[in-house]
Amino acid sequence: MQFAIVLYDRFTALDAVGPYETLGRLPDCELVFVAEERGPVRSDSGNLALIADKTLAEVPNPDVVVVPGGPGQTPQMENKALLDWIRAADATSTWTTSVCTGSLLLAAAGLLEGRRATSHWLALDELRKFGVEPTGERVVTDGKYVTAAGVSSGIDMGLALLGHLAGDFVAQAVQLGIEYDPQPPYDAGAPHKAPADVVEMLRSMSRFILGQEPTT
Repeated sequence: MQFAIVLYDRFTALDAVGPYETLGRLPDCELVFVAEERGPVRSDSGNLALIADKTLAEVPNPDVVVVPGGPGQTPQMENKALLDWIRAADATSTWTTSVCTGSLLLAAAGLLEGRRATSHWLALDELRKFGVEPTGERVVTDGKYVTAAGVSSGIDMGLALLGHLAGDFVAQAVQLGIEYDPQPPYDAGAPHKAPADVVEMLRSMSRFILGQEPTT
């Protein structure tokens, strides 16, 4: 089984690495990072790069597609090469998935119209523009499409997908193996839990977080 994790300039690292650390532990799987060109692709921090092992053209028919989000997602919404690849790969994939604002790329490719999906909480309204029913759930499965909310939820998505692919036992073993047992020091991981001033501060920065304006 081949998993293809898409990379593009200014993706969010954990959006890609979370699924990598979960799905990559499935026995007898091939997990590849793909991009328009081979080589290092910089994350949104600028200090971290992942290596694209293969070009999009070299991986035409992956079994599972994973599209991460990040500030760099916005310019990709009009990247014909990437959107065409997502549509073509989806035509034969068993599962097509996303993390964070990666769901906006699936939506821009026309794959989520009329479906339920999630994204980063700051981007949920953007999904409506593509005829998608947004939900604040952490992981949403609608048919063969699995979308995850913001950043860290890519780990949850990976585990949920492992359950579909290999059963609960394998998924639970992977969860235990990576000791994924969240006990955060603050209960502020969702807008309805976080203090109002923190929520408003993040909303005021949303144009930068979502890549709608440059950070410099």
